[in-house]
Amino acid sequence: MDAVNNFIKNFGWPRIIIGFFLISLFIAAPFFGVRVDTSLNDVIVRFGMSGIMVLSMVPMIQSGCGLNFGIPVGLIAGMIGAVVSLEFNLVGLAGIVVAFLIGISVAAVFGFLYGLLLNRVKGDEMIIATYVGFSFVFLMNIMWLILPFKNPASVQGFKGEGLRVTISIEEYWFHVLSDLLKIKVSKYLIIPTGMIIFFILMCVLVWAFFKTKTGTAITAVGSNPDYARASGISIDKMRIISVMLSTMLAAIGMIVYQQSFGFVQMFNSPLAFVFPSVAAILLGGASVNKASITNVIIGTILFQGILTMTPSVINSAINIDVSEIIRIIVANGMIVYALTRKGR
Repeated sequence: MDAVNNFIKNFGWPRIIIGFFLISLFIAAPFFGVRVDTSLNDVIVRFGMSGIMVLSMVPMIQSGCGLNFGIPVGLIAGMIGAVVSLEFNLVGLAGIVVAFLIGISVAAVFGFLYGLLLNRVKGDEMIIATYVGFSFVFLMNIMWLILPFKNPASVQGFKGEGLRVTISIEEYWFHVLSDLLKIKVSKYLIIPTGMIIFFILMCVLVWAFFKTKTGTAITAVGSNPDYARASGISIDKMRIISVMLSTMLAAIGMIVYQQSFGFVQMFNSPLAFVFPSVAAILLGGASVNKASITNVIIGTILFQGILTMTPSVINSAINIDVSEIIRIIVANGMIVYALTRKGR
């Protein structure tokens, strides 16, 4: 009994309730004509696509910079890596590797500048990060139109200038990671093994980083700044490193998402990933100054699972196409719940 009580205390009733609700949706799905294998496939794919974006929250949370509402800074770096890779007409593994390298390099520069800014607004990081993320998206909307890209697959056809809103990567590096070692369980259930392994690798690297001297110093800064300062740790330096790492992970996450989705979504698309990424890690049990890999995995599974299953089951149950309305209600309802936890 004590073990059960400890589990409930550590895991939390909200996550237990949401977990049982998700399981009940899978159980109810066949009774309303929804294929369980198709739904499970969608959840697994969405988990692999979004996992690294949620993982990018961990470094900034651990350093005391709070939730990274400025994640579009990193996502845009990933988009730059993707479109530059397309500009070079690189395909397959070479194409996505170059996209990663360019995206990470640009993200390191963006993250350094972003970190300098956050060091000047200590105590208001999440508010300023929100402004930075949103304003940077709109600044880049102008840049996407004036940067000299020439690839016919990327630029707008009527004038040959400015990038398209949606750029297909089907002929370049579509599913390069997803199809690597993929397992076909059934016609409707295909496990994107390569993408899942890549996510696990990123988790291991982040976990290993926080076991190093620098990672421990970052955690100390987030947990007790006064103790860290007394120990001779440069708080500003550690915060900048955490912001750079968070931004680079976001860039990687964006490219992984694109290779699975099949398109590079430009202009306002990064705004769609801000609150879901924040909500997912909070839903997994993280707070504004402490997060773990376990929080990332649990939160992403719960968030993407509910977001995938609820519209499918309810839409089939009432035989009316209200899936998009339900998706909006469920997504934003979960975000509201998750964000109210930040004060705990």
